[in-house]
Order: sequence, then C-alpha cells, then structure tokens
Amino acid sequence: MSSFQGIWVPLVTPFHNGAIDFVGLRRLVSHLLEQGVDGFVVCGTTGEPAAMGKHEQLAVLDAVLEQVPAQRVVMGLAGNNLSELLQFQGEILKRPVAGLLVPPPYYIRPSQAGLEAFFKTIADASSVPLILYDIPYRTGVAFEQATLLRIVAHERIVAIKDCGGNFSNTMALLASGDVDVLCGEDNQMFSALCLGAKGAIAASAHVRPELFVRLYQQIRDNRLAEGRNTFFRLLPLIDSLFLEPNPAPVKTALALEGLIDDELRAPMQRSSPAMATRLKAVLGAMNNP
Repeated sequence: MSSFQGIWVPLVTPFHNGAIDFVGLRRLVSHLLEQGVDGFVVCGTTGEPAAMGKHEQLAVLDAVLEQVPAQRVVMGLAGNNLSELLQFQGEILKRPVAGLLVPPPYYIRPSQAGLEAFFKTIADASSVPLILYDIPYRTGVAFEQATLLRIVAHERIVAIKDCGGNFSNTMALLASGDVDVLCGEDNQMFSALCLGAKGAIAASAHVRPELFVRLYQQIRDNRLAEGRNTFFRLLPLIDSLFLEPNPAPVKTALALEGLIDDELRAPMQRSSPAMATRLKAVLGAMNNP
C-alpha cells in the first residue's frame, strides 16, 4: 500500500497579468488544507505546466513546499524529450517531494516496448515513488493490459492515476495488488472507490473540497448509502467543470469563490459567459441544498 490515499488535488496555477500569482497560490493551498484534502499534485495537467517554463514549475513547487509537508506533495513530470526530462527530474528530486506523477511521452505515440523502456528509465532514475498517469486522450497512446501490468510491477511505481477509460485494465490493476489505483475521472469516483480504488486525484475537488473528503471517508468506512448521496450532490458540479477544457471552469469557480483570478495562459481561454452563469447556479444550489 502506498502513501497516496484519499483526495489529492491537482493544483491549478493561479496567474495575474500573465505572471504566477504566488499570493493567490498560498491562499488557495491554505483553503484546501483547511478543508482536509490529503495531498497536492503540483504541475499536473490542471496546473498548465505545458505553458510554463521549467523554472516557473520549480518555483510553484517550492512555494507549495513552504506550506505543505513534503509527504503530501507530488510533482508532475511530463515530456517527450527523455534526456531533458531526466535532467528536470534531477532538479525536482533536489526537493523533498513524496513522489512524481508521470504520463507517457505525448505526441510521439511510442510502441508498447517503448512505453516499458520509458517508464523503466524514469523509475530507475527516481529516488521517490512514481504514480503512473494513464491518460490516452491527452498523450495519444494507450497501454495494452499486459504492458501496463509489467510496468507497474516496478518497485518504484506504486500507484496509478487512472484516466485510461478501459474498465478491463482498471479491474486488472485492482486485482493485481501491485499498485494502488487512484481515480482520475471525477465522474467515476464513487464506483472506483467502491471497487477498491484508494483515492482520487480530482480537479473538481478544488471546489467544495470538504464534500469530496466526506465522500472518500464515507466509502472508506462502508457508509455506502451516505456516500452515494454525497456523490449525487457533487455530480452536477463535476459534470459542469468538464463541459469546457480543464482547468478553465475550475478557475472560474475558484474566482467566483474569491480565491484566485480567472486567468489562464494562451492558448487556453477563460470559460465562456454561459459557463460562468452555469457555475454560479450550480454553486448556489450546492450552498443552499
């Protein structure tokens, strides 16, 4: 069993006039800590790292580590230039992090053998545990089940963020006992937890995080009817937050709550006016059940 249990938030990166908003970042992290989330993923997809320089990513990580115990902080490590990725991994590992979240190399669509070699290289070079990030609709490559099971047998790959959309693979991972499964598709969280997932890395848990924490605890404690009620209370929010490209709706919701500015880096765009109106209504309904 890994240390990656419960509700982990893949942090957005707040911006103000194009620069990283470290004041907003501290305010957001403090709020999420107060609401009981278990940990943070810095510079995962939701953090817009593809639009940030490596020095900016490390600056965000350093800022989070000033507020959050290292055992509750995971850093995203993504790219398709392996030598540069290993160099960046070395820079990250100068910091005290709990682990790395690593997707397959995007765009180049390696073979199954290429995927195995890639993850072996990253895992062999790591001094901390890895969470494999299976998200084919962003990387352009899917794991065959046998490949996936061989990869997660590596001693340093201890968990998987499961966004693969392959129920058979999910069941095989849960049955293998080699790796902890963390749900990465927020609208599948209830069923995944009931089937044995150890938690979730959930972008929607930025908003009303205490309810996501409650959902996890209810299912963990076998209070399934209560968990089901909590999940269906959250579902309109979850569905709304993914109607437009992530993390635009999440940032809009956080801005409506006064936590950060509603700003993204190009080519990402802010939520549409219709989305902002929808989120106001959803949040209002949740605040007045």
